[in-house]
Amino acid sequence: MKFGRKIKEDMYGAWRNEYLDYNGLKTELKRRTSPGPWSNQDENEFTRILDAELQKIHKFQTAKIQELSSRINSAEREVKRLVENYEVDEGQEGSGSEDHSSQLEAGQEDDYADYDDLDESDDGYSVEDKFRQLEEEVAILVADVHDLALYTKLCYTGFIKIVKKHDKQTGRTLGLTFLYDFLARRPFHRYDWDLLIIKLSKLYDLVRTRGHPVQGDSSAGGTQNAFVRQTTKYWVHPDNLVALKLAILRHLPVLVFDRNKEFERRDAAITSVYLDNEDLELYLGRLEKTEGAEAIRLRWYGDMDVKQVFVERKTHREDWTGEKSVKARFPIKEQNVNAFLRGEYIMDEEFEALIAKGKKNPQEVESMIQLANEVQYAVLDRKLQPVLRTFYHRTAFQLPGDARVRISLDTELTMVREDNWDGRRRSGDNWRRTDIGIDAPFEQLPAEDRESFKYGVLEVKLQTQMGQEPPTWVTDLVNSHLVEAVPKFSKFIHGCSTLLPNRVDLIPFWLPQMDIDILKPDTGAAHFERPSHTSSASTSSSPHAQTPQPYAEPLSEGEEDEEVAIAIARDEDKTAGLDPAAATEAISYRESFLQQKAREDEAKKNRNGGQRLHEEPSSSEDDERTAFLKRRKSSSATAPRPRNLSIDPLTPSSFFDKRFKSTFSRERLRPSGSALDDTEEHHDYDNQLEPGVSNWNGDVEYVREWRAQHGKKISVPVRIEPKVYFAAERTFLRWLQFSVVIGSIATVLLNFIQPDDMRGLISAAAFTVASLLSIAYSCGIFVYRAYKLRAREAEGLYYDKFGPTALALVLFAALATNLGLRWQE
Repeated sequence: MKFGRKIKEDMYGAWRNEYLDYNGLKTELKRRTSPGPWSNQDENEFTRILDAELQKIHKFQTAKIQELSSRINSAEREVKRLVENYEVDEGQEGSGSEDHSSQLEAGQEDDYADYDDLDESDDGYSVEDKFRQLEEEVAILVADVHDLALYTKLCYTGFIKIVKKHDKQTGRTLGLTFLYDFLARRPFHRYDWDLLIIKLSKLYDLVRTRGHPVQGDSSAGGTQNAFVRQTTKYWVHPDNLVALKLAILRHLPVLVFDRNKEFERRDAAITSVYLDNEDLELYLGRLEKTEGAEAIRLRWYGDMDVKQVFVERKTHREDWTGEKSVKARFPIKEQNVNAFLRGEYIMDEEFEALIAKGKKNPQEVESMIQLANEVQYAVLDRKLQPVLRTFYHRTAFQLPGDARVRISLDTELTMVREDNWDGRRRSGDNWRRTDIGIDAPFEQLPAEDRESFKYGVLEVKLQTQMGQEPPTWVTDLVNSHLVEAVPKFSKFIHGCSTLLPNRVDLIPFWLPQMDIDILKPDTGAAHFERPSHTSSASTSSSPHAQTPQPYAEPLSEGEEDEEVAIAIARDEDKTAGLDPAAATEAISYRESFLQQKAREDEAKKNRNGGQRLHEEPSSSEDDERTAFLKRRKSSSATAPRPRNLSIDPLTPSSFFDKRFKSTFSRERLRPSGSALDDTEEHHDYDNQLEPGVSNWNGDVEYVREWRAQHGKKISVPVRIEPKVYFAAERTFLRWLQFSVVIGSIATVLLNFIQPDDMRGLISAAAFTVASLLSIAYSCGIFVYRAYKLRAREAEGLYYDKFGPTALALVLFAALATNLGLRWQE
């Protein structure tokens, strides 16, 4: 699909004139390059037009954001006014109540100018009717925020594509100028959508609860020392971040810890420093999911100047133990962290003082003291030290005081080395490095010291220990196109495996699959529809009845690949001005040509088939704990893959400038005639390797064959517990035991009957057949299950619903034959 056509299809009709005039810029570029060489006058004129478009878009976005913010504030005030009027009407009688209401309306007429349609007919509408009108207004606001984010994405993508087209056709470098001059003055792509989303969430919650939002502890479990939850993790493509947040806030409000304080970006910052030793003992334990594996980290919320730090310990429990994995933590003052890690400071007195203050009971304090002593002993005994820092911004969705359903979305995830193992002093003798703060992605650090994660990480935490089923909307959300399930994903494991490649021999299963694009066709899960009575339909709605089309990278004019360029045109008589007979002949010729080409491509594919790398043979070392892969050296040098410019305008803005700069720097140094084609400009997966092969620093490759489940992008290995093999063997032995009993009956009949007793011989033969059938069937089932388990296939004949019934019928027939023959005798 051409990008100009994509803008027309995805744009919101009411804002049609505010979008980037991509086709106009492309036409202007073609008009000036056709007559002759590109002159300085052409460059200045094109730059002026480009700057005018950027100014138009930045001005519209700024005005629209202010308008949305004003509409949200006005709607919030209207909700409060309705609640106040309703409470006054309940407390007063007769005309006194009406007079008071009219005074309120007269005094606040200016504040609620946007809602005159609600106020003019107060006598004709009930409070519930007005709340329904507010619900429609909130639905419009949600759709507007979504469409404005999509507007930003499309315009930014258009700028990148037209600037790259300019550089390719003129031979000049406008990219760096566009980055440092144009976008620096009007950074419309760097807007933080959380500012609007949090306001919208508060309004949505007010309208949904009719002005009485749920009250409770906003820490939502933060005051608990130990808690057990069922957690599932997902990856979120940057293009889906805003849509996902808007989809969740319709059911859960954004969790705000201090409602009286204006939201700041640093309020959502979370930083953790993980401890480990030089053998990476904790990393291997968490990766292999061994029983009792621990992860110890120091976590703080907000900026670097916080005074309180939490020491947390996560303990993994295997399913066969019947216990759940537990996270426990205790607070410590930042100034005491170094002394605590060296064993020079204990927490006993500080925790016991909490009893005197009435903040904790003796049982809680005893558990905190025990936890602190165990963590301190583990740090000293295992020689743990700071290894890795993780930083991200978290948006949490939860009803205050209700932790049954909690959803958190982490963005701008960046991992930083904290160790001093390679001779470089990073954290030194301190428990964390001080040369960085919360200014992710920490461009002041060397590239080998930091790793940016390109996706958002969604965690769905459910408390279902009482047998509760998750809400339907949660199930629909996690099964939608917005997320990709990656069970057991760990920021600590990912950071160690990417930043310490020379120290790890085992890597997580998702690491070789990072080049796979997880963007999936729209399933209609994010359905932001404006009410039907509005003047224009929203482009953000995705009707479920529409068949989702596979995602295709948008192409600009002249960027079509061969297959798109020769697509069959069904309307040639209109577009080319041909008569119907000539158009029919042209279409017939083109269809025959395409069919012939398809047959040739199929023949070529068959000749070149079978060249894909296969899975390594199973061995005793490749056990059932395959949540990781082995790294091995590449047998031959592989040319490094070019990293293309990923245009994800809904992702946090700090990632754009760095990648934009590096891409155009490479374009400037690239020899003439070797510039990347525009079809490679948007996603890294255009150049991805064969499935199962991935480069690592140019000299390491991951070899693994995987097939993702239907509707999924990331293949998750099936973990088989050792008890499963034993269960299969035990079932086989029980069948053999039963077969031996039946065979013994047949042997007794053969040995103790007369040789001329034909009825006895028939009965013995019947039991013998039953025994042999049982042995043969159980052996076949055992071999079948063994192969399925070895192949890690979850689907198979693990539940045998026919075998026992068939055996019972055969045994019944043998017994009936014996009884019948003896009765006849």
